[in-house]
Amino acid sequence: MSKPMRRTGSARSPRPSGPARPSRRAPAAWAALAVPALASALALTGCSGAADTEPPGSTGAAASPSAAPTPTWAAVTGAPRTIPAVREFRAADGRGWRPTKGARVVVPAGERSGVADEARLLAADLGGLPVVWGDQTVRPGDVEVKLTGKEGAPVRDTADEAYTLTARDTRLTLAAPTDAGIFNATRTVKQAVRTGGGLPEGTIEDRPDRPQRGLLLDNARKPFSAEWIEARIREIADLKLNQFQLHFSDDQGFRIESSSHPEIVSADHLTKDQVRHLVQLATSLHVTVIPELDSPGHLGAVLAKHPDLQLRNAQGKAVHGAIDIANPKSAALVDDLLREYAELFTVPKGADGYWHLGGDEYQALTVSDPAASFPGLAKAAQQKYGAGATIKDLATGWLNDRQQTVRAAGRNRVEAWNDGFFRGGKVAADKDRTVAYWTGKEIGARDPAEFLREGRTVMNLNDEYLYYVLGQPNNFIYPTGERIYREWTPRVLRGTEPVSVGTDQTGPDRVPGARFAIWNDLAKAQTPDQIAHGIRMPLRALVQKLWDPRKPALSWADFKALGGQI
Repeated sequence: MSKPMRRTGSARSPRPSGPARPSRRAPAAWAALAVPALASALALTGCSGAADTEPPGSTGAAASPSAAPTPTWAAVTGAPRTIPAVREFRAADGRGWRPTKGARVVVPAGERSGVADEARLLAADLGGLPVVWGDQTVRPGDVEVKLTGKEGAPVRDTADEAYTLTARDTRLTLAAPTDAGIFNATRTVKQAVRTGGGLPEGTIEDRPDRPQRGLLLDNARKPFSAEWIEARIREIADLKLNQFQLHFSDDQGFRIESSSHPEIVSADHLTKDQVRHLVQLATSLHVTVIPELDSPGHLGAVLAKHPDLQLRNAQGKAVHGAIDIANPKSAALVDDLLREYAELFTVPKGADGYWHLGGDEYQALTVSDPAASFPGLAKAAQQKYGAGATIKDLATGWLNDRQQTVRAAGRNRVEAWNDGFFRGGKVAADKDRTVAYWTGKEIGARDPAEFLREGRTVMNLNDEYLYYVLGQPNNFIYPTGERIYREWTPRVLRGTEPVSVGTDQTGPDRVPGARFAIWNDLAKAQTPDQIAHGIRMPLRALVQKLWDPRKPALSWADFKALGGQI
């Protein structure tokens, strides 16, 4: 039976570190990076008393007592209260650490090190602390930021995102093998200061379970301002989500400025300068932006200006949103756009390059007899791939060719929706293409277990839990944080039950994570502010389940209350 589509009759990754660099941000941007609400919440404690003795890990000689008075404050008690919760906390006796007026952020590796940006961001988040560089004494009240791995090392697995936080003798040390790990540590500090005033005495050892954790935004059917998108990127970064997928083209709109085909761009769109800013911001916050230019379906906005490329059925009727994949001019048009936007959505040096090809709901394949309905496509399939080839082979070849286009542009992590992968046939989908699994209700639906048994990587975008579809059409219901928190895990790829393969096939290497998706089927059903409110707790529940595979320690009521503070 046919599936409840994201839209009816209408259209619908871990950031590896780069090499050492002077700075990813202009100096004037630092104050803006700190959330004002946090700064106002920091009642910086005064200092009194004599200096502590030099702690382990100090980078210089002991400072004089007059230069480094020992801060005094009420002890920080209890485990750190953060979302996601830290994986391990070993408490020790002591007062813990709080931000104080005399505190500094100390970076032994220097101002040009790979963690300089993270140190500046933390200093801004903590109310504008000074940052000092190089061989400095770590004084009482200071925060030390230490890179323990090779400068500029990329993130290849979750171990590279790990970090250690140590609060000892009124000092705080952040240590990690990569700048991504240091960034995660800074987010923990920011949250712990917000919820508890500081870090309790002891050591935090933390790392994510799944390497890919993200948010998808459909900006095509409902345009969002650059400011709203920027706010979401900052929000997910603070939650240690590290991917932002942008679906910017569909039947209802094409939302990014184009120089190769300006005729297709909707009136309400993002300029290229705005996109560059968003990509730069995301990179600075260790968020990978994943562009999605969906084809061969959901191209209505493009085809409105190129009607000669629109697919037509046996009766000559145009099929809304579907491009004629038998026409060589169709490939040329889409490849023009892929190359243009691959250049716009830059990838940091040494990082993996992500791209989403779409591939879903091509209407030539949503009918009971594709060959009878679209004889021109059936003939083209046999001409290209030989006797016995079908329209599915032609569609698979289309995506393979588009993958070659983006691969030539430096994209080595390519995805497509699960209903763009077909069983059998003469043409196989590129073996390296990730399956973005969203539903299993379409004609010829394939169980996610099939893809895992084939050895494919499967990304979780389960429409049962992770689809926020505006207006709730086609039996969709707004997902709740509580349901995700109580029921969902990365193994629940379709429906409500875990996928029917062994756990050895659903680990982080095979199911690398999940994204929460905002789809704007009924674009006027909610305002941007309502959407931001509606996704708040689902995002918090999602990252908790992606960060730690264990059952959450907090009750839903306690988690919800904590989510209201963060």
